[in-house]
Amino acid sequence: MADSRPILFFDSGVGGLSVLAPTAKLLPHAPLVYVADSAGFPYGTRSEAEIAARVPALLGRLAERYDPRLIVIACNTASTIALQHVRAALDVPIVGTVPAIKPAAEQSRTRVIGVLGTKATVRQPYVDDLARRFGDDCTVLRYGSAALVEIAEAKLGGHNPDPERLRAELDGLFMQAQGDRLDMIVNACTHFPLLEDEMAAVAPHRVTFVDGGPGIARRVQHLLEGQTWPDEHASGRAVFTKRTAHTDALAPALARFGLSATESL
Repeated sequence: MADSRPILFFDSGVGGLSVLAPTAKLLPHAPLVYVADSAGFPYGTRSEAEIAARVPALLGRLAERYDPRLIVIACNTASTIALQHVRAALDVPIVGTVPAIKPAAEQSRTRVIGVLGTKATVRQPYVDDLARRFGDDCTVLRYGSAALVEIAEAKLGGHNPDPERLRAELDGLFMQAQGDRLDMIVNACTHFPLLEDEMAAVAPHRVTFVDGGPGIARRVQHLLEGQTWPDEHASGRAVFTKRTAHTDALAPALARFGLSATESL
């Protein structure tokens, strides 16, 4: 019999859909469970201690309930803070999400790149290490935005992003010293690729956005190579740790990502 265990994606909100989508393209028969910790949202304004305690405990409950063959922490903040704790606690393959500084540095011509994430992510020593290892000859600008997370959530709930709000957040990078030379922006929050077209339209000059979604999808495919899947094209489910009017409004968008059922934890 085919193995029906799912791949489980975890984020504080809907940002991890930007990681789920490329994975689903590579593994169209894989059963998918997408979990949004709506009761803990947003992670970017929480303390490191809160996230380090909350994420492993919650993923332990989810692993018991859904018996995933692999878990993707599709959240930069949770990954940079809690990934090692989750791996120590669970006997399940875990794939984390890290800022795509390496490909940004490889592609940059001006040698000025931006890291756009949550405040919790951009201040992590892990980001310092990535910048030192892969962008040592680059100027790496950083900006933490809670507003972009909220805008991305609202967009999937059916509200068009306000260009002026987007422009104001991007100014957090472009108005820094050497921001006028910026040619690459790392979307270091999985929510932000959901706004990529709108951000590109209001940027003061042409810039290329990069994120870790495609690379994570290839990593998942590699780790699960040779495993069996159900014969039919898989449908997925979305799980929320707290049901609200906002989570209910997300149903049409979730269906577009192949998540036809929703439930609460």
